[in-house]
Amino acid sequence: MTSLAVYIHIPFCTVKCGYCDFNAYAGMDRLKAGYTRALLLEIEGWREAMAGHDVTSIAFGGGTPGEMPAGDLAAIIGALRSAGTIARDAEIGLEANPGSIGPDHLCQLAAAGVNRISFGAQSFEAGELRFLDRIHSPEAIGVAVANARRAGIASVNLDLIYGLPGQSPARWRWTMVQALAQQPDHLSLYALTVEDGTILARRVQDGSVILPGPDEVADLYELASARLEESGFHQYELSNWARPGHESRHNLTYWSDGDYLGLGAGAHGYIRGERYENVAHPREYIRRLSAQPHSHRAAVAHAYRPSVATAMADWLSLGLRRTAGVDPGAFLARFGSGLYGIFGSVLGECAEAGLVEMSGERTRLTRAGRLLHGEVSVRLLLAVEESGGACPGSLSAILGPQG
Repeated sequence: MTSLAVYIHIPFCTVKCGYCDFNAYAGMDRLKAGYTRALLLEIEGWREAMAGHDVTSIAFGGGTPGEMPAGDLAAIIGALRSAGTIARDAEIGLEANPGSIGPDHLCQLAAAGVNRISFGAQSFEAGELRFLDRIHSPEAIGVAVANARRAGIASVNLDLIYGLPGQSPARWRWTMVQALAQQPDHLSLYALTVEDGTILARRVQDGSVILPGPDEVADLYELASARLEESGFHQYELSNWARPGHESRHNLTYWSDGDYLGLGAGAHGYIRGERYENVAHPREYIRRLSAQPHSHRAAVAHAYRPSVATAMADWLSLGLRRTAGVDPGAFLARFGSGLYGIFGSVLGECAEAGLVEMSGERTRLTRAGRLLHGEVSVRLLLAVEESGGACPGSLSAILGPQG
């Protein structure tokens, strides 16, 4: 059987944070029951397509899936078990806010099979949490971690944000110390980014919020990297550090160009060479599934098969997110052409600039290159588009049967 990951998008939040541009909505709790029913219909529609796959991970993202009724989440997991083959050691993960998920809820989730939880801690400074529109206190983070441990959830992650206005190295170091004191198994660190259309973007534009410059942000990243390495964490991806055995298997599917189903409003999926995106608004998602029950295409708003050039650039860009980098032999097996034959020129230029290391066995970003992954990715895409992604065989031959 081939491996398959499953992502379920839960778009509901108590409060939508000012920096967030995810497909998330506050004040729509009344839709939750209908949304769960629609998800169950969509899962049933994927039953045939899931045949022959071994589901190795299930991830609930959002929004704030931890605020869904535990019984609804258990029903969704049960439907996936019924529709497909779930690996005995499958990773079943869920995102939650520290201040809005209690011990009983966590116990119910663990009983349903959830074995990984990611708390949106973001900061251990009360002022920073207020700036980020977070509704929990710093103290709530430790309580949530302790409750997850008591519930028997095997792997606990904390999300943290750096690069906040006025965030000094000392303040960021304090957050790191407090995060490590909770003894998490995994840490995800994200630089605050300004996304078009968000409240934060408007505040930056009108000058009421001034963000640190790129060099200051890079210094915070390096500070955290060094501290986590000293504390026994292994960096396996640009923004992710784990204790041995606690790497996110679900996210590794994304970075390895593996197949995954995307279920729910606004979810993205990638299976048998096709990328697709579901309709974004939960009301429209519910309406479509109600009108066409059991059809996995009912919710799809857009689907396409990437060109060979785009597929190549995606494969390499995603793979370079992993600190282990990519195997040129795997590129050859996937596309029928040599990695350096397609990307050798631009990779060589990046290597001369100190951003990439190349060998016969692996190609990876250097520590300096990790800070410039986006710029490297743009150059890779432009290079392969200019060359036409020339490689033997048609798209169907490269990607295999589409089914």
